[in-house]
Amino acid sequence: MSNLGSLNSKPVHSTDNVVQLDPHVFSHPIRRDILHLCVVHHLDSLRQGSANTKTRGEVRGSGRKVRPQKGSGRARLGDAQSPMLRGGGVAFGPKPRDFSTKLPRKVIEMGMRVALSAKLREHGLGVVKSLNWPGVKTGPLAKRISELGWRRTLFVTGLDEIPERLRRASSNIDKVEVVTAKDLHVYDAVKWPRVVLDLAAVEWLERKLGKKTVVDSF
Repeated sequence: MSNLGSLNSKPVHSTDNVVQLDPHVFSHPIRRDILHLCVVHHLDSLRQGSANTKTRGEVRGSGRKVRPQKGSGRARLGDAQSPMLRGGGVAFGPKPRDFSTKLPRKVIEMGMRVALSAKLREHGLGVVKSLNWPGVKTGPLAKRISELGWRRTLFVTGLDEIPERLRRASSNIDKVEVVTAKDLHVYDAVKWPRVVLDLAAVEWLERKLGKKTVVDSF
């Protein structure tokens, strides 16, 4: 269970303001190895992999031999694009590549269950009825977040898009971010000290991560 609060009003601690959370989603056994796999998988997908160096075949210049093979008393050399010379190519240098890795969907879903369960155990998970905000000014929302002690908080909505007024009002608040449930990553749930869900997000996550019921067909 989790007490329901609101951005627009103070949390009311009563039986009418309590939400029942699915234990399969929010009381999962903690698996640090699964969290590690999901975090590394997400960070790998963010790597650009755009580093590029020129090999000796790509460096501009003549292919003429620098000096004779014998008779100079110095080391033998080929053309001026040799990696041993200044301005030459790079031997075994980086080339553009894709750093992203693959991870089974079921492992990612388990990682989200573990992350949400860990946040709940650490008292870092909150649930509100709605994330709607009446104005578009940053000041009143920042003041309200400070009153609730919700600095360094990730707000998650189960709607298809972030409410326009909330998006505009929160865009300039430091250490506050708003995302939709479908765009929530395990890395985000682990990184942010506090995660606040609206009821739509709770329903979306329980529908996505809950136990799948099998209906027998006759």
